[in-house]
Amino acid sequence: MTTSQGDLPDRGKNRFPEVWGRVPPRHKNFTGRSEQINDLRAGLLNQVTAVVPHAPADPAVPRALQGYGGVGKTLMAVEYAHRYRGEYDLVWWVMADQPGLVRSALAHLAPHLNLPGPAVTGVEDATNGVLEALRKGEPYARWLLVFDNADEPEELSDVIPQGPGHVLITTRNHRWEGVAETVPVNVFAEHESVEFLTRRIPRGITVEEAVELSEALGHLPLALEQAGALQSETGMSTREYLRLLTERTGPLLREGKPPEYPKPMTAAWQLSVAKLQENLPEAMELLRCCAFFGPEPIPRDLFFPVENGPVRPEMAELLADPIRLSKAIGRLGRYALVRLDQANRTIQVHRLIQALLREELDEQTQESIRVEVWSLLSAAAPDTFTDAPAQARYLELLSHMRPAGIAESDLPQVRRFALNMLNFLYVSGNYETASRYARDFIEKWTADSGNEDPFVLEAQAKYANRLRDLGRYVESHDLNRAILPRMRRTLGPAHPETLSVLSGLGADYRAHGDFWQAREHDEEVLRQHQEAFGPGDTATLRALYNLALDYALTSDFAESQRKHERAYMLLKRSGPAGGSPTLLTFWFGLAQAVRLSGDFTEACDLGEDALAYGRDQLGVEDPRTLRTQVDLAIARRLSGELDEALELGQDAHSRYLRLHGINHPSTLAAAMCLANLWRMTGELAGALELAEDTDMRYAQAYGADHPYKHGCTSNVALLYRLTGDPARSRSMNESALTALEARLGRNHHYTLAAATNLASDLAALGEAKNAARLGRGTLRRYRALLGEEHPSTLACASNLVLDLRGEQEAEEAEELAERTLTGYVRTLGREHAFTGALAEGRRLVADFDPPLL
Repeated sequence: MTTSQGDLPDRGKNRFPEVWGRVPPRHKNFTGRSEQINDLRAGLLNQVTAVVPHAPADPAVPRALQGYGGVGKTLMAVEYAHRYRGEYDLVWWVMADQPGLVRSALAHLAPHLNLPGPAVTGVEDATNGVLEALRKGEPYARWLLVFDNADEPEELSDVIPQGPGHVLITTRNHRWEGVAETVPVNVFAEHESVEFLTRRIPRGITVEEAVELSEALGHLPLALEQAGALQSETGMSTREYLRLLTERTGPLLREGKPPEYPKPMTAAWQLSVAKLQENLPEAMELLRCCAFFGPEPIPRDLFFPVENGPVRPEMAELLADPIRLSKAIGRLGRYALVRLDQANRTIQVHRLIQALLREELDEQTQESIRVEVWSLLSAAAPDTFTDAPAQARYLELLSHMRPAGIAESDLPQVRRFALNMLNFLYVSGNYETASRYARDFIEKWTADSGNEDPFVLEAQAKYANRLRDLGRYVESHDLNRAILPRMRRTLGPAHPETLSVLSGLGADYRAHGDFWQAREHDEEVLRQHQEAFGPGDTATLRALYNLALDYALTSDFAESQRKHERAYMLLKRSGPAGGSPTLLTFWFGLAQAVRLSGDFTEACDLGEDALAYGRDQLGVEDPRTLRTQVDLAIARRLSGELDEALELGQDAHSRYLRLHGINHPSTLAAAMCLANLWRMTGELAGALELAEDTDMRYAQAYGADHPYKHGCTSNVALLYRLTGDPARSRSMNESALTALEARLGRNHHYTLAAATNLASDLAALGEAKNAARLGRGTLRRYRALLGEEHPSTLACASNLVLDLRGEQEAEEAEELAERTLTGYVRTLGREHAFTGALAEGRRLVADFDPPLL
C-alpha cells in the first residue's frame, strides 16, 4: 500500500510542527514501506509517547534504520517525518555523516527553544542547552530528531538526546544494533517495486513489465529510481531497457565487484550513463568530475572557468558556456544521477555512484580528473580568511579536501590552496584539525619533493606553530630548530617564512621559561623584520608584540606596555578587515600589560572592549577570545569586582575543559585563575584542591623546573597557610623561592612574589624577625624593579608594616604605613580592598597568574 499526502492522519493533515528544521522535501514518488513505517511508529510510541507529553520520562531508545547503500533509508526517514509531522511540535534534521558538524547543527536549534544560539554562547554551550531542553521536554515534549547517514555509534553517543521525544537514525553500520532498536531496511517487496515503477513511469509500462524489470534490478530502490528516470526522460521502452540490461549483466558479473556495489545498481547505473553519454556527453564529463569530490554537497559556483590550473578540454569548454552547463546539471538531476538543492545551489552525488564512476575509469583518466578537481577547488578559495563569506567558503571546501586527495598534488597553486586552508583553520581556532592536515601535507609532499621543498618547509613551519598552540612545546622547538637552516638555504634569511620560523623560536624560548634568552632573540628578530619589511608591516608588528611579551616576562612592565601600545595602535590604523585575530591578540596584549603595570581599572576597560570584539567578531569559543576573557577575569579580581570576575573565570575554565581537555596549558592557566578567585571569595577548600591538581599538571605540561610551575607551587603554599598549615606553606615557598632564584634571579617579580609569601609564612610561625628581615629586602628589590607605588610593591610594604609592628618597630612601621597608604590611595583609591586591608591590619598575598601567551 502507498500512502500519499492525502492519507495523513486527520489530526496533522494540514499542520506543520512549530519547529520544522532542515527536513528534506518529501519524495513525490515514495512508495511502499507502509508496514515498516507503521511498525516504526508503534515502536516509538511504546517507549515514551510523544503524543502524551506527561508520560513518564523514561529515556527514549533511538530507532536506527539500517541497510546498505541504495535501499532508501533516508527516503524512509523523510517520509516518516512528513507523514507524522502533525504528531510533533518540533522536527529537526541533522546530517550526521560529518560528526564534527553535528554539534553545530544541534546548536542552531537553540533559538527555536528560546535559548541563546551559538553566536552568543558558542557551539558547545548551545548544544548542551539544546540537549537539556529536549531532555526536560521544555518548551516542546513532542519532538523528533533525525540523524541521517550516521557511521560509528561512538561518534554520536554524547549528542543523542534523552527525554520524552523520539530519535531516528539512518545508517549503513550494523554496530548501531548495540545502541538503538534496529529496523532493517531491505530492498522492496515485489508489490512495492511494481507500484513504484508504475508511478515513476505512468505511461508505457505494464504490471507484467514492471514485475520483470524489478526482478532484473533486484528490487533495489536506487536502481529502480534510475531505471524509471531514464525511461521517463528518454521514452525508452521497458523491453529495450531489459534487453540492454541483459547485454550488460554478463560483463558485470565477471567483474567481481565487492558486495557494497550491488550488481543491479551497477547495471542500472551503467544504462543511465550510456544514455547520458549518447544524448549529452558533456553532462557525463561533469558527473565524472563530481565523482572525485566528497559525497557532501558541492557548491554549483565551483564549476567556473579556471584561469590557472589544468582542466580537461571538454570540461573547460562546458565551464565556459553557462547555458550548456545549466543544461548538463539539469539533465543529471532528471536522470537521478545527482541530487540538486536549488535553494542552496548545490550538487550532491551518492557515494555509491561516485565509487562506480571512479572504478569505470582507467588510471590516467582518473588522474586527469583528480587534477581537474584540485584546480576547481583551489580556484574557488578566497585570498582572505577573516570575513564571514570567505570563512563560509572555506568550510564548504574543507569537506572535499580529503576525498579529493589534495595532499597528493604537486601543483604550486594547489599546494598554496592547501596552505591557505591551514591558515583558515588557524584563524578560525581549529588548531587540532590544522595540525592533522599539516601532518598529511608534510608526509606526502616530503615523499614527492624532498624536505627542502619550499611548500614542505612552509607546512612544517605552520605545523610547528600548531604544536605550540596545542601545548606540545618540545616538539615545536625541535621542529623549528630543524627547519630554520633549510629555510635559510632554500628561501633566504630575509624571506617572510624564514623570519616567521625565527619568531617561532622566540615563542619556544618563552614556553621553555628562558625569558631573557627570548628577549635577546626577539630584539634581533624585530630588527630583521624592520629591515626586511619596514616598521609598519603586520609581520613586523607581530615581532614587536612578541618582544613586548618578553619585556613583561622579564619584569619591565612599563616598556612592555609601551611596545604593546605601539603595536596595537599601528595595526589599528591599518584597519584590518573583518574579525581580525591579530587585532584581538594585540588588544589582549595591551590589556595584560596595563594590568601588570598596576592600572587595574584601565585594564578592565580595555579587556571589556577587547572581549566584546572577540565574542562578536571571532566567537565566544575562539582561543583568542577565551584568552582575553581569562585576563579580564584576573583584572576584575584585582579591581575588587569579584562576582563579575568569578562568572568570567568559571565560564572560561569550563569552555577550555570542553574544548582542549584538562591538561592543555590554556586550561591550566584558566584553572589557576579560578583557584585564585575561589580563594578570594572564601572557597578555600575548593581552591586548594584545584590549585594542587593544577600545580601537578603544570609540571607535566612544562617540566618540573619551569617558572610557571614554581609560581603555581607558591599559590598552593599560600592556600595551605590560609587553611591553617603555615609549616607546610613555608616548606613549599622556600622550595619555590630557591628554584625561582636559580632560574630567574633574585630581582624578578615571580621570585619577589614567592619571597613575599614566604615572609607571611615566617610571621605565621612566630618568626617575626626573620619575616621582617625578608620583607625589608623584598621591598627594596620591588621598589627598584617596579617602582614605589606598584600594587605588588605596596602589598609587600603593607605586610612589612605588620611584621615591623610585631617586632615593636613602631616608628618605622607607622612611617611605612603612612607612605604605603598614600601610595594605595593614589593608585587604587581609598575604597579598594587592598587599601582597606592595610588600614585594617590584614595581610595580603602575592598570588601568581600564569600568562596565556
